[in-house]
Amino acid sequence: MSAIPIAGFKDVYDVPAVEKALHELSQTANEALRTLYEKMLRLGGQRFTVKPSALPEMDALFEDLPNFTVVLEDVRKHLALCVDSNDSIELPPMLLLGEPGIGKTHFARRLAQLLGTGYGFVPMSSLTAGWVLSGASSQWKNAKPGKVFDTFLNGDYANPVIVVDELDKTSSDGQYDPLGALYELLEVETATRFVDEFVELPIDASGAVWLATANDAARIPEPLLNRLAVYEIDAPDAEGAARIAQSIYGEIRGAHDWGKQFPEVISATALERLSAMPPREMRRSIQAAFGNAKIAGRSEVGADDVQDPRSKKSRIGF
Repeated sequence: MSAIPIAGFKDVYDVPAVEKALHELSQTANEALRTLYEKMLRLGGQRFTVKPSALPEMDALFEDLPNFTVVLEDVRKHLALCVDSNDSIELPPMLLLGEPGIGKTHFARRLAQLLGTGYGFVPMSSLTAGWVLSGASSQWKNAKPGKVFDTFLNGDYANPVIVVDELDKTSSDGQYDPLGALYELLEVETATRFVDEFVELPIDASGAVWLATANDAARIPEPLLNRLAVYEIDAPDAEGAARIAQSIYGEIRGAHDWGKQFPEVISATALERLSAMPPREMRRSIQAAFGNAKIAGRSEVGADDVQDPRSKKSRIGF
């Protein structure tokens, strides 16, 4: 589906600086930090960068994600600017704003697949301190790097898609600002030397493609909103919901070896029932429906296999 190849390499951190930091660690230094420096040296600082050599085929995305048409059109425009140039992919930080369960996170996964790059996921509703994004000082017990550094270190790409999910659900303990690191990360000038508090060495995070999701813009600080291209996403209509359900069915089927036992297209009766659900519930219901069909000895998912995961009647929990 994608016409986006690996274009080259980029150093996301300076290996000599890591060697120096490792050499200067005291005997009483955090052992986890020492192990991390050694891993950084083992993996090296270079990561792949990707860019389009031609405009990628996006018709399937427009078909499968009908309520994201405006976002997809803007993505296509930005990708078109990179074609026939030496520039890597550049997309502005985006905020998908809409009701729960309308497919915002599913869209983020599909975007990462389109771009052919890495994927990092940060669920802000579970965060209570800024250090989960940017790391905690190695002086603290059980401290570790943040999710941003982890995505770059353990991934293969210098321009991964990083999803900040439920930005408006962030909670705070009053001592730390969970969103503090984003102010730095969303600006290219400061993201080029982003310092994780645990690692205490700069990384170049400027290539990240940022995609945030939220239900209520009023709960997001205005200075942060100003750094994001905001898209209001509506719930899909009945026809659009059916296309999304088929897309999710195909995605789950294709991701598992056991999926070969089921047809490529979901049955019309199952599709009708799934179309009445929000996309978030579709995913859980389809996963369970595969299991229900298998237990019942059926090689096709039917309406009887589809249970609303919000209902206590659901027979299998995934």
